Amino acid sequence: MEYAIVKTGGKQYKVSQGSVLEVDRLNSQKDKEIILDNVLLWVCDGQVKIGKPYLSNVKIKTRVIDNIKGDKIRVAKFKAKARYRRMMGFRPHITRLEIKSIGMVGKISAKADKKIGKPSFAKITT
Repeated sequence: MEYAIVKTGGKQYKVSQGSVLEVDRLNSQKDKEIILDNVLLWVCDGQVKIGKPYLSNVKIKTRVIDNIKGDKIRVAKFKAKARYRRMMGFRPHITRLEIKSIGMVGKISAKADKKIGKPSFAKITT
């Protein structure tokens, strides 16, 4: 089973191909394709790739299904013995995405997997 962990809107989501994802409102129109590139983890055929912090060569293609409003969240203020009661509500704006594909853009280079050593400094002679 192939899946990925992607970060969008300050939250992390586990996605797989064909699944539907509800995220915070994105500035996009219905039926438009969006590419999510903040992939934190990718699992494919038993191989696990972990980003530091992101995988630069893994992208997720999505299609915007709809822009909707979420369920109402009610907030109440109450003070005892003072006849003070206030009710407020909030409906978040949500974008529904359909995951079309998860995959690599290019091959992983050997340089990307090597650890970065200390930088070398040149001596300056005067």
